[in-house]
Amino acid sequence: MARLIDLSHEIEHGMVTYRGLPSPAISDWLSREASTARYAPGTTFQIGKIDLLANTGTYIDAPFHRYEDGRDVAGYALEAVADLAGVVVRASVGNKRAIDASRFKGEDVKGKAVLVHTGWDVHWRTDTYSGGQHPFLTKDAAEYLAKAGAALVGIDSLNIDDDKDGSRPAHTILLGAGVAIVEHMTRLADLPETGFRFFAVPPRVKGMGSFPVRAFARLDR
Repeated sequence: MARLIDLSHEIEHGMVTYRGLPSPAISDWLSREASTARYAPGTTFQIGKIDLLANTGTYIDAPFHRYEDGRDVAGYALEAVADLAGVVVRASVGNKRAIDASRFKGEDVKGKAVLVHTGWDVHWRTDTYSGGQHPFLTKDAAEYLAKAGAALVGIDSLNIDDDKDGSRPAHTILLGAGVAIVEHMTRLADLPETGFRFFAVPPRVKGMGSFPVRAFARLDR
């Protein structure tokens, strides 16, 4: 039987994904106690409410995130974000941070979800995670992946770009080529390098360039 591995972080009230951005506010719109006035005795319901920034938890970027005329998350065909053949690239770079094209040469990435395993997720929700030392893809790495035909690129780090570089070359190149990006992944260490299918499906929300996903992998062996 297939085994499913969750590759996304939980979202909870007040958590910080990216320092300086608003955290989600999760509450009851209708509490169980208040619902007793609406239903038969012994029957209660809860209806939740969430005020959520699109870039919260593990999320996918669509071209509209970077380009005004680009496709939004609602525009992703299921085939672009679900049931993709996956490959994991182990790219722990220590203090060097930058992951260049040499890490991907020799990998079969055409039409695949390329998941970059840096191990940075161990720092999730700590000061270190967003402290400016996260691993990222260089411009030449993004160019290589786009030209090689990657369908999606994911990373278990704060940002696929160096957040000190305002030009955001990885976002610019990958989204410009129609390559989906998934950031803030986790548990990539639990995946084999190949032999799995990858899923990162956002709701069909129009006008959004990013949105949280339940990213997961299916291992058939």
